[in-house]
Amino acid sequence: MSRARTALLGALALIAAGSGAAAAVPADVDAVAAVPCTVDYKVQNQWDTGFTAAVTVTNNGAAKSSWAVKWSYAGNQKVTSGWNAKISQSGTAVTAANESYNGTLGTGSSTSFGFNASYSGTNALPTAFTLDGVTCNVDDGGGGTDPDPDPSGKVDNPYAGAKVYVNPEWSAKAAAETGGSRISNQPTGVWLDRIAAINGSSTSMGLRAHLDAALAQKGSGEEVVQLVVYDLPGRDCAALASNGELGPTEIDKYKTQFIDPIAAILSDSKYAGLRIVTTIEIDSLPNLVTNTGSRATATPACDTMLANGNYVKGVGYALAKLGAIPNVYNYIDAGHHGWLGWDDNFAPSATLFKQAATSEGATVGDVHGFITNTANYSALKENNFTINDTVNGTSVRQSKWVDWNRYVDELSYAQAFRTQLVSVGFDSGIGMLIDTSRNGWGGTARPAGPGATTSVDTYVDGGRYDRRIHMGNWCNQSGAGLGERPKAAPATGIDAYVWMKPPGESDGSSSAIANDEGKGFDRMCDPTYTGNARNGNSLSGALPNAPLSGHWFSAQFQELMKNAYPAL
Repeated sequence: MSRARTALLGALALIAAGSGAAAAVPADVDAVAAVPCTVDYKVQNQWDTGFTAAVTVTNNGAAKSSWAVKWSYAGNQKVTSGWNAKISQSGTAVTAANESYNGTLGTGSSTSFGFNASYSGTNALPTAFTLDGVTCNVDDGGGGTDPDPDPSGKVDNPYAGAKVYVNPEWSAKAAAETGGSRISNQPTGVWLDRIAAINGSSTSMGLRAHLDAALAQKGSGEEVVQLVVYDLPGRDCAALASNGELGPTEIDKYKTQFIDPIAAILSDSKYAGLRIVTTIEIDSLPNLVTNTGSRATATPACDTMLANGNYVKGVGYALAKLGAIPNVYNYIDAGHHGWLGWDDNFAPSATLFKQAATSEGATVGDVHGFITNTANYSALKENNFTINDTVNGTSVRQSKWVDWNRYVDELSYAQAFRTQLVSVGFDSGIGMLIDTSRNGWGGTARPAGPGATTSVDTYVDGGRYDRRIHMGNWCNQSGAGLGERPKAAPATGIDAYVWMKPPGESDGSSSAIANDEGKGFDRMCDPTYTGNARNGNSLSGALPNAPLSGHWFSAQFQELMKNAYPAL
């Protein structure tokens, strides 16, 4: 499946098959102009009894104020639910009509919708589509079991059918811990968090060394390498523990001494056979939404980064340079539900991400997807309550824990945010990653069912898996556990669960520690700290005696294993 392809296909030469399709390309531009509409039908995820599909229709005729796309199945496919269109089915015939908010479809404009469906036997692709009764030509739609590469060579889901690189440095530290061999073979992210990390040192592997090790692990199959690209000017303007080495104005140094050298190495043909996943600049763009202006959570440093635009420019530049490499898959950091799940943050964040993704020469085609919960603790799925529950007439949204958020867990947030991102112009095929390295919340403190219905707070607090004192607590959390193990295509719209933050690496030091890494001391990592506006003036919940961020923290590693869910 292509995420970036926009070519119009002029003559239908579709090979009907359960896993793919092909179409002839028009011989000249005039042929393209004559195409009244094109339909891009993609099977994003497929399993034994069902599948998820994304459809993009482009109107090349007169502008429309409403629209309807129709097709028929050759098999027993049945649409069960959909989004961004009113979808109905009669026998094998399907109609997808606009919603009230997306009826306008101008000349040359596109609209996207998606759906889930059931099937048995073969999931053959539709061979003909109409837009308001006019026959469209069809872009080729990749199937769920045979990803269809776009012209750059990228596949729909880089994790599908691939091994993922096990960092030997992290693996050795994990294996040296009592009980650590149970997870030391898990794949984790490699953090490029300063310029010196690119070349490495006598005691740490550089980028080329990691890529060479990945080639050795790859064998004859596919291999994903996960990199965290993390050194923006004025980095992490709201969290001192993860401040970086570059000052707020050093955007040129970021480009020439950090991104350009990374791009040069990744472009080496030696590594063309690897699937390189990049997590682009965690905890940066969301800060421009939540920690600026008149908000109680605003900081002068974040106001500076909003004003100078260097977060947006830096992310755009990274996307453009790295996205041009055929085997690199860019995923932008998208915070987590306890950060961007509120109405005031949700849509503005998606709009800001679009701005960054179209700056400094980047396009939305340089974005393969987004990652949520990176280095955070938000529970993957809260099963003991939903956002729609009420207790004695009071909504769960009114509980102190949820605090009017629209989402109670990371999976529902990631899936909803994906839809929001598509609505602002990102490709309908984008996928989401969720970092599950520290959100298991198991052990003896894990509730077996909902809390008492005495009040909405007792109901939520008694049933929630996430045992943090406050959702805003982020540093070395006491009671946290390993979450779901890394896994490809675990849920609709999710490319993978990943361990992007290596378990056992500290979030920040519990007290001030002199260092040459540009890392400050954040009181949120101090277990005695009584909080600020960003965590509801609550205790930090942090473990004591923690080292600098990124340094090995044995006590945290042991805590994560002890409280793992699923249990080890």
